[in-house]
Amino acid sequence: MTSQHALAGARRDVAAEITSKILSELEAGVLPWRKPWDGARIGPVLPRRVTGESYRGVNVILLWSAAIERGYASPYWLTFNQAVKLGAQVRKSERGEVVVYYGHGTRKRTDDADAEVEDAFRFLKWYVVFCADQIDNLPARFHPEPVVSSLAPLAAHESWFAKLDIARIATRDIACYIPSKDVIGMPPIGAFDTAEDYAATLNHESVHATMAPHRVGRDMGKKFSQHAIAAEELVAEIGASLLGAHLRLPPHHIHDHASYIGHWMKLLADDKRAFLTAAAQAQIAVDWLLAKSPSPFAEEEISDVAA
Repeated sequence: MTSQHALAGARRDVAAEITSKILSELEAGVLPWRKPWDGARIGPVLPRRVTGESYRGVNVILLWSAAIERGYASPYWLTFNQAVKLGAQVRKSERGEVVVYYGHGTRKRTDDADAEVEDAFRFLKWYVVFCADQIDNLPARFHPEPVVSSLAPLAAHESWFAKLDIARIATRDIACYIPSKDVIGMPPIGAFDTAEDYAATLNHESVHATMAPHRVGRDMGKKFSQHAIAAEELVAEIGASLLGAHLRLPPHHIHDHASYIGHWMKLLADDKRAFLTAAAQAQIAVDWLLAKSPSPFAEEEISDVAA
């Protein structure tokens, strides 16, 4: 079993491992950021740390995927040592999941003029966590009872969207964000199977809208020039799922996702860190949206952590 110490990954290419895993799921037609359950009906949906705080970015996708694959019910994930400190034990032969931490650092060096300078660099650390369902003798709070509740009503979502100050116009049959006009186009609600589908689609386009310079100012073309559209669509897909978990909505399902899968596979094949980058940008977009207009369920999430 692996301890809680974060490892720098010098002997293990974790980014390549994550990319390989995502690629294999895409090849099977599976989008790992889309949960097959209705998150609004099972209580806390975002994977949680031992403290009760939610994991973020790519770690949400990795832990969602593991929970789906193995049927875990608890949203809590702990390191081996965290379990030991609580008087609990990870069961023998249990396999943990890798989560990552992307950070920035500086190195000091002496230049040709014997002056001391600092060089900035990025690093990726990783460590292993186990679901509470893999651990014996944990306190009861790590196994919360599922909470059955209805999906957020459309009126609540409309109120949330209104506070974003993002313009919206009616379109005939396509949902889109138009950067040149800084406006979201949405077909009438009657064009969708359910009100939740309409709201989830609006979430997807809202993530796109954060690319505007006066919001997040994201330009995926700078890093992924040949795959700019695919990379931006991946950001919106992941972001809509993360946002839906906060707003108690199902993830948005783009109708032509089969064509996007091919483009995403090419993107990931060309750059082993593309998925990590897209997930990080999706989290930044969601952070901006929720800072501008907090989730109506934010207080409930805080009380869950306090409990």
